[in-house]
Amino acid sequence: MGKGLGAVGIILACLLVAGCAAPTTQRSEDAPDLTGDLAPSAFDGTSAPAPALMASLTPPAADPVARSMSLPDRLADLRRWDATPVVANDASALVDQLVTAERAVRDPLITGDQLAYMGHAQQLVYRRLIERPALRDAVFAAIPSDVRAAADLNFAASADLWMFGQVRVTRLPAWRIVQPPPIDELLGYYHEAEKQFDVPWYYLAAINLVETRMGRIRGDSYAGARGPMQFMPATWDAYGKGDINDPHDAILAAGRYLRAAGAPKNMDRAIWAYNHDNDYVDAVKKYAEVMRADPNAYRGFYGWQVYYQTASGIVHLPIGYPKP
Repeated sequence: MGKGLGAVGIILACLLVAGCAAPTTQRSEDAPDLTGDLAPSAFDGTSAPAPALMASLTPPAADPVARSMSLPDRLADLRRWDATPVVANDASALVDQLVTAERAVRDPLITGDQLAYMGHAQQLVYRRLIERPALRDAVFAAIPSDVRAAADLNFAASADLWMFGQVRVTRLPAWRIVQPPPIDELLGYYHEAEKQFDVPWYYLAAINLVETRMGRIRGDSYAGARGPMQFMPATWDAYGKGDINDPHDAILAAGRYLRAAGAPKNMDRAIWAYNHDNDYVDAVKKYAEVMRADPNAYRGFYGWQVYYQTASGIVHLPIGYPKP
């Protein structure tokens, strides 16, 4: 791994889009055993399904009134925005879900619980496409041009990170899953770091996404990396100021580190210094490009959740994990 940061690509990046497993995850006596208290997520069809809200979001082609309504108007009467999105198993419905989610996260009128739901749905649709290769050609052939470039990049980045998930663990990690800073506050930290160190904000956001899901994961990697940007203590001593677990301080330290490693002139080298893995570098660059092309895409990534691959299946680690 990179001399600066710990094995974050192997440990945490693989929690990302694909929800894959950490090959050498931290083992702790405090980590809960998988004895049925945390079942695999509803995404996998192994627990009781939440309301399939996504099916209501794309108006029928034969209904001109519904087709004329704005997306926020179509969302207005729906409830249960705290439910886990249920993702389709057929190509036609997946196209509708993907397009609806991609457009929704870019719509500034969609905020709060609705935005969080759509970001989560967006994440799960890409994971479905990774896990079901037979659906991909039909889905991507039907994606409209306004979201096609983003869909291509998001899928490719997700596939990069999926490659980490080859080992199945039997214990959940000894982490806490916490609420990240408010969406605009966190964006302000990226911009502050960009202003100070000339590192484009969308690279910082992409690294924060890959490392800890925008700071949701609070805990050490197996190598001892810590905080929302996953610094090794020795690297923090050299580049950090303040609290390694504080999102503001950690993001500024990441900007400082990336600048020292070659950013912004050579972002490949700088990201490689952050984690010595080509798939990691490629995924960070692709997520960053999605946000560079459309800054509102950040709103969707902010809603992506922590999933963890175990021998028993994929487990969603929600805010508040582990339960007291």
